[in-house]
Amino acid sequence: MNMTLIHRINGILMSSVRNFSNSQLCFSLPPNSIMNVFDRQAKLRQKERAAADPDVKLYDYIKDEIGYRLADRIFDIKREFKCALDLGCGRGHLAKHVLGDNVKNLIMADMCSAYIDQAQLPEQVNVEKKVLDEESFSLDENSLDLVISCLSLHWVNDLPGCFNKIIASLKNDGVFMAAIFGGETLYELRSSLQLADLERDGGISPHISPFTQIRDIGSLMNRAGFTMLTIDCDELVIGYPSMFQLMWDLKGMGESNAARNRTLHLKRDTMLAAAAIYEELYGKVKEDGEKYIPATFQIIYMVGWKPDASQPKPIDRGTGQVSLKDLHKLNEIIKKTTKIKLDDDDK
Repeated sequence: MNMTLIHRINGILMSSVRNFSNSQLCFSLPPNSIMNVFDRQAKLRQKERAAADPDVKLYDYIKDEIGYRLADRIFDIKREFKCALDLGCGRGHLAKHVLGDNVKNLIMADMCSAYIDQAQLPEQVNVEKKVLDEESFSLDENSLDLVISCLSLHWVNDLPGCFNKIIASLKNDGVFMAAIFGGETLYELRSSLQLADLERDGGISPHISPFTQIRDIGSLMNRAGFTMLTIDCDELVIGYPSMFQLMWDLKGMGESNAARNRTLHLKRDTMLAAAAIYEELYGKVKEDGEKYIPATFQIIYMVGWKPDASQPKPIDRGTGQVSLKDLHKLNEIIKKTTKIKLDDDDK
């Protein structure tokens, strides 16, 4: 495929995306409506098929890495959590990094029983396993000190409802920590498949599931009632020999497309065209001359707390002693600050 054709198809693609975005503005759903974007039963079957693979450990590399990074954030909170929930625990990607110094009792829950059976357990932590659907689970209110989730909630249709259930299950001043795939995940694969669809079939099919945008996470958590939010994102860029190895690994992770309107069968000529486009637009070459294609995984990390009277609160409006307009005089203001000598009892 020459670059002129790629630019022409890309222009058509961007026009289609703009038209789709504009059409979305023409209607609005009633409050608290649930958009059933994902087929949860299809996702369960994908997970069960992945768990049945004798080489399932080969595909844990992304979830293990993010689980390690998320567990490291638990260590930053200097508190002992008596009861915690790992929601969407998978094969224990996050739980195996949890230490008994932080968590005493851990509930490992997932919709796939095969994953739970295979999960690696943390040491020195009392573990209880439960088969729960992240979208429709129910736990006792005010029963948990910590809820954690690693790369699972991006498949939930009713994310606001899930957040409401989580905050209801937390005790006051309890914390919720999670990592999900963000909207820029696999943008190279998405655009390559869309361009191939346009070239071969004259239209676009949803081959990659939609992911939540980082700008929406904060508003959803605020809406659920969480306070003191911390939201940031990171990117993992992983190289693969070709698009086919990338798609094979996604299947092994149980992360294949589960959108309800997905195309069940991808034609051979469309896949070959997509692989060629992927290599043409995004292909890289290593120092030794070996070619590879990069795949971007955007990870959104979120931390939120259930409100409690003991939490720090912003000072009242109008109580500030220095105006922002005098910020350029900060050095002079500091020099005029009265110094108080501390006694030994104050140190």
